[in-house]
Amino acid sequence: MPALTKFDPLRDIGAVRDEMDRVFGRAFGERIARTWTPALDVLETPNAIVLTAEVPGLKAEDVEVEFDDNVLSISGERVFAEASDDGTYHRIERAYGTFSRSVTLPSGVKASEVSAEVTDGVLTVTVPKADDVKPRKIDVRQGNLAG
Repeated sequence: MPALTKFDPLRDIGAVRDEMDRVFGRAFGERIARTWTPALDVLETPNAIVLTAEVPGLKAEDVEVEFDDNVLSISGERVFAEASDDGTYHRIERAYGTFSRSVTLPSGVKASEVSAEVTDGVLTVTVPKADDVKPRKIDVRQGNLAG
């Protein structure tokens, strides 16, 4: 049985906006959307918060990552390679242009140790947790019953 998902009318607003840009772009002769929104996931592990974002076709130099006041921001641009004289596009569905995403993270992270890497079209940003917020195991000692 599939899991139930709470209704959130704003969840897909970015996807709706992108589709409307494509529809109106086609209707008025624009071939390329000016912005796009990469899909992203945020995973919390015992030691870090890991953000992964789909950025197909981008290299490390095409992406910027900033962390300020517990807000992690990624931005960049995917540039459309103009067609050569050898052919004509009949359909352009991939989005191009600038993008920007920001995620507020909980306090208690090591801002100076944030790392980012692009591999196979996926941006992975790792934000290590501070030692004082990591879960820790407490040793339980045996008390003395003699009394």
